[in-house]
Amino acid sequence: MSGFVAGDIPASGHINTDPFWPSIDLENLRATLRIDSSVTPARLETAVISAAISVNRELKTWRIEQQAAGFTKLSDVPGDIVEDIPEQVHLYKRAIEAATGAEVCERYRSYDTTNTGNHKAEELTPNIDDYRRDLRWAIRDFLGRNRTTVELI
Repeated sequence: MSGFVAGDIPASGHINTDPFWPSIDLENLRATLRIDSSVTPARLETAVISAAISVNRELKTWRIEQQAAGFTKLSDVPGDIVEDIPEQVHLYKRAIEAATGAEVCERYRSYDTTNTGNHKAEELTPNIDDYRRDLRWAIRDFLGRNRTTVELI
């Protein structure tokens, strides 16, 4: 995937999951990840839904605890504010973006099976790993856990 955007990208909408979590603006996500028009809106929506299911499952226990404490949505949970938005909202969206980026990169490999396509797939592999790392870090930051676990053998 490159930063070049070829052609017009159809208008996007929002992905809404559990009312506790903020909606995901597909157009904003596309711009943040620099996803060009070769990824159709339907493919992007599918990738975001998959990401949301995965992230929401990982954060389910935390969400239940917050709802038991009386918070009906993530933005109501007390915490630090960054750019007028709760830090937890930023981290949640970052996790969704990273999971979506990895999914799109993995699927992008199947576009072209020529030597050029194989070379492009090899170039994307570090990006996929980077997105997976960013996803793990966003989840760990969200939960207030250390990013790295070191164990002596």
